[in-house]
Amino acid sequence: MCHHLLTLIALASEEKRPSLGVDIISLNGKWQLMNSNSSVSVSAEVPGCVHTTLQRQGFISQDPYYRFNDLAYRWISLDNWTYTTSFSVPSHVRGKGKAVLVFEGVDTVSTISLNGLTIGKTDNMFRRYAQSSFSWDWGPSFPTLGIWKGVRLEVFNTSRVLSYTTSPKYDSKHSSWTVEVELFFDVFVASKGLVHLSIPLLQSEAEFQLSLTPGQSKKSFVLQLNQSVSLWWPFGHGEQFLYYLTIDVSLEGGETFNVAFRTVELVQEPIPSSPGLSFYFRINGKPIFLKGSNWIPVHAFQDQVTTDMITILLRSAQKANMNALRVWGGGVYEQDIFYSLCDMYGIMIWQDFMFACALYPTEKDFIQTVREEVTQQVRRLKSHPSVVIWSGNNENEAAIATDWFNIPVTVRPLYVKDYVHLYVENIRDIVLQEDSTRPFLVSSPTNGVESEKEGWVAKDPYDPHYGDTHYYSYYKDCWDWTAFPHTRFASEYGFQSWPSLSTLSKVSVSSDWDFSSNFSAHRQHHEDGNQQMLKQAELHYILPNSTDPLQKYRDTIYITQVMQAQCVKIQTEFYRRSRSDIVEGKGHTMGTLYWQLNDIWQGPSWSSVEFGGKWKMLHYWATDFYAPILSAGVEDKGDLLIYGVSDSHSETHNVKLHSWSSFNAVCSLESNVTTIKAGGSTLVFQHSISALLTQCGNCTRRSCIVTFHLSSPEGQMISPHNHIFLSSPRYAEGLQKPNITDTGIVQNFFVTLHCSFPAVYVWLDVDNIPGHFDVNGFLMLSKKSTVIFGAWRPTTAEEITSNLHITSLRDVY
Repeated sequence: MCHHLLTLIALASEEKRPSLGVDIISLNGKWQLMNSNSSVSVSAEVPGCVHTTLQRQGFISQDPYYRFNDLAYRWISLDNWTYTTSFSVPSHVRGKGKAVLVFEGVDTVSTISLNGLTIGKTDNMFRRYAQSSFSWDWGPSFPTLGIWKGVRLEVFNTSRVLSYTTSPKYDSKHSSWTVEVELFFDVFVASKGLVHLSIPLLQSEAEFQLSLTPGQSKKSFVLQLNQSVSLWWPFGHGEQFLYYLTIDVSLEGGETFNVAFRTVELVQEPIPSSPGLSFYFRINGKPIFLKGSNWIPVHAFQDQVTTDMITILLRSAQKANMNALRVWGGGVYEQDIFYSLCDMYGIMIWQDFMFACALYPTEKDFIQTVREEVTQQVRRLKSHPSVVIWSGNNENEAAIATDWFNIPVTVRPLYVKDYVHLYVENIRDIVLQEDSTRPFLVSSPTNGVESEKEGWVAKDPYDPHYGDTHYYSYYKDCWDWTAFPHTRFASEYGFQSWPSLSTLSKVSVSSDWDFSSNFSAHRQHHEDGNQQMLKQAELHYILPNSTDPLQKYRDTIYITQVMQAQCVKIQTEFYRRSRSDIVEGKGHTMGTLYWQLNDIWQGPSWSSVEFGGKWKMLHYWATDFYAPILSAGVEDKGDLLIYGVSDSHSETHNVKLHSWSSFNAVCSLESNVTTIKAGGSTLVFQHSISALLTQCGNCTRRSCIVTFHLSSPEGQMISPHNHIFLSSPRYAEGLQKPNITDTGIVQNFFVTLHCSFPAVYVWLDVDNIPGHFDVNGFLMLSKKSTVIFGAWRPTTAEEITSNLHITSLRDVY
């Protein structure tokens, strides 16, 4: 890893400032950046990184993401770089007792000097490398360098507050709440003062004496609440009430924070008629099925991540009815705004610590920096109600248990000992000391308490009777739901697809737009990934065969997105309908987090949202398969089974068969089940498929499709439309080119579609215009359908119309 030298030169200044409290001098802004032999010397912005600086200053002319620049720009990470700045120190500040130079984030190995004197060294980005900077199977290798967070000088006479934490706690015995407030101080001179805590909306306040001695110290205060509170609930289960808590330290001045009231439990207990243990989250005493995805870094260059980028992704997650995201352990601890928005949106966070898919050292120095990292991050994030669980690492228990690294049998106990030392005796120990309000898992996947019984590394961490599982299978038919694990909690699963041409075109040229091009091979970081996508798609769809190379490339992108959406839909619906099932002792699934929500660059991946925020077909479908009330169909032993999945409500069910050659339903049936289990899954329809086809007259498996939905007793549809194919679409009989036309975009961005025949997976694309449609990738079983486009920036009907592309499955062959 390359080295930074951060040189600071302090100058005298006669500026007059108040002498009370803490003086803060920001050192953000213009610095000078130079490489090891001084051949590169440019002005640099801090916070920032070397790659971004060189691009903005024109020293590298192209976007690092462009074509093969991840290779062309490797020299940047292989060089040593020096950041230099000079700053003025006002005279009244120079007379104060203590000065602290604060670097919020340095990436990664550096020496810091002030006026020629070395004053510090760094070796931890947060505090450590982010592993994915060195590439993963969904992203590039850009080992970044730079001062990626703010720099400031803090000068004071007596003390300064390092950080605050708030921990609402519920006393079930007395049915009352308290808020524990922790203040962390850096004290130069012993002093006394007062701490005043208040939540005005709850008419609760208290004042406490404060006595500080030199050194770093923690002080805790408990605010008793005088009245009942409104609880914070995950999205879809209630409101996200946030109260203002004011913390006023007489020595420092007051600050206001958000505080929310909710309890969280990870329930691992025996299940009737099943060996093993449950694994589900109980929020405010209510079992909650987690619906969501996995979150990876938003950009390889963290200084380029904006609030808008994070907001678009989180709003997209919420719009898809997600209530949870897992911040994956090979990336970064996200910005404060990420967690604040999750608090507002009701998105629960499964927070990994940044350890993934590797063996780590356990030397004293490394353990010490890890302990500092974990302490800092827990204190930073524990006040957020959205964070519902800490997890020590990603897949490292499984890596040892299933011997990813070919560890000789004779030394395996040493590796297990090191694993326990790092994750249990240090990380877990610190988390339990710092935060008693939420659960901690040592790894994911894991057998949870069963892994603990087996010495923290279970014989089979993928055992579906316990804990959570990660499951990937690219060569098996993804339509075969019987191959999926009847797991307690599915925390990773998924399939790849390619992003849209409008996304790829920003970093490629026309000669790249072929699946056999060097660009396509280079952009794919998952071994055999491109072939896996096409082979999986070919099981059920005819692959594109246009003689126009550009059209064939567009169509192939489309078919990979169709495949991905259908595969993830089938697997997710299997997990959702398994929440009430016990099959051969397995089941009671209580969470699905597919891999992955977002992209770090423009390339093939498992994401449902492309780099830049554009929704893939999978994300549109997620809005349906994560709907609060879902109908899900499956074929089992010759029978058509349809399940109703719901958090509450009573519904009836409607089933229709449609012929590919007609817009009219061949027949329509209703189930006689009128009540669906609240917070569960209920079989609402079962019928022999052969008898159903006979009953409906002119239907065969290849000529018809089954559609269904849930409706209220009054006949109002309360679940999304759903469907099930009785044979692969590649063998469909009577499916014709639908000849879809549009009448143009009218005011408010409505587009009306017309077709001559039923259409499968109708896909609307408006190239680079940011936004999303209300529905997309849908079955069009009527002659006319109206779709609405919601734009994320000012646009016009004319611009949308001129960029609109419409595709259906039958159009690509």
